[in-house]
Amino acid sequence: MTFQILEPAENELHEAIAYYERQREGLGEEFAQEIDRTIQRIVNHPEAGTPLSENVRRGLTKRFPYGIIYTTQGEEVIILAVMHLRRKPGYWKDRL
Repeated sequence: MTFQILEPAENELHEAIAYYERQREGLGEEFAQEIDRTIQRIVNHPEAGTPLSENVRRGLTKRFPYGIIYTTQGEEVIILAVMHLRRKPGYWKDRL
């Protein structure tokens, strides 16, 4: 499987990396690496994520309070959101 990240999700990712980097030098890179690991788990096992609806799932990061919201189309994972888990749930639904 391959993956693509929608532009709004890419923006969320960059904002979160910048936020963590402001908290402590190097923490933004650690966050980015955890997101990469989470995406690879999703790509390798797309059905393992928690179902949020019929076609949408969420994969959780292990170290940070973030979830990757995604759907699949054929052999591609489409990342809809890089969501802080305390953020308003469902804000990403118009991205489907």
